[in-house]
Amino acid sequence: MSPWRREIGLMALAATFLTRLPLRDPDPFTPARMAASARYFPLIGGLVGLIGAGLFLAASLLWTPPVAALLALAGILLVTGALHEDGLADTADGLGGGATRDRALEIMRDSRIGAYGTLALIVSVGLRVAALAALSPMLAAAALIAGHAASRAASVAVMATSSYARETGAGGFGREGLPGATLPVALGLAAACALPLAWLDGPAVLTGLAAAAVATLAFRRWSVRRLGGHTGDTLGAAEQLAQSAFLLALAAWS
Repeated sequence: MSPWRREIGLMALAATFLTRLPLRDPDPFTPARMAASARYFPLIGGLVGLIGAGLFLAASLLWTPPVAALLALAGILLVTGALHEDGLADTADGLGGGATRDRALEIMRDSRIGAYGTLALIVSVGLRVAALAALSPMLAAAALIAGHAASRAASVAVMATSSYARETGAGGFGREGLPGATLPVALGLAAACALPLAWLDGPAVLTGLAAAAVATLAFRRWSVRRLGGHTGDTLGAAEQLAQSAFLLALAAWS
C-alpha cells in the first residue's frame, strides 16, 4: 500500500468515526488504524467547522446573528450526530452523580440522560450560540473552523497523555498508545485551520487557543483524578469544553 493511499484511508476512517458524512473507509478496520487516524481528527473538525461557517454566513443574510448561530450549530449537530455532545452529557452525569470511580463509570454507560447532562448541554449550546452571535459574521465563520479543529486536537491531547479508564469501549482504540507523531501532527493541523482566523485577528486567535488549552488541561487533570484516565465520553466532553472556551475567549476579546 502506498503512503498516500494509507493516509487517505486514515482520513476517511477519522471522518467516518467523527461524522455522519457519506464517506467509506477503503481498508479493514483495526484498533491500530483507528489510533493512527487520530492525527487527522483536527482536519475533520476543521471540515465540520467549514460546513458550519457556510451555514452561518448564509443564514446571516436573512436572520439576526443569534438565529444564524443556532442554525449553524444545528447543521453541525446533524453532521456529527451530536457525538461530542453525547459525551459531554454522559460525563456530566457520571462525574456529577457518581461518588466513586466505579459508580461514575457505571452512570456514564447508561444511555439515559440525567439532570447534570441536560444542564451541561443547555449551558454548552447556549454559550456557543451567544459567543458566535457576539462576533462579526466573517470572524464567527473563521472561528467555527479554528474552534472545531482546536477542540478535536484537545481530545487527541487528552488521549495521548492519559490512559484509558475502562477495560473496553469506543474510546479504547488508543489503549496501547498513539503513534509517536500523532499529537504533533494533530496540533499542526489545528494550527493550520486557525490561519484564516489569525489573518483576521491574530491576538484573538492566540487568546482563544490559550483558553482552549487551559480548559483542556484542567479537565484532563480532573478526569484523571476522578476516573484514572479518559473514556470515549470524556474525550467528547474535552472537545466541548475546549470549543466553548475558545469561542468565549474570542467573544471577550472582541
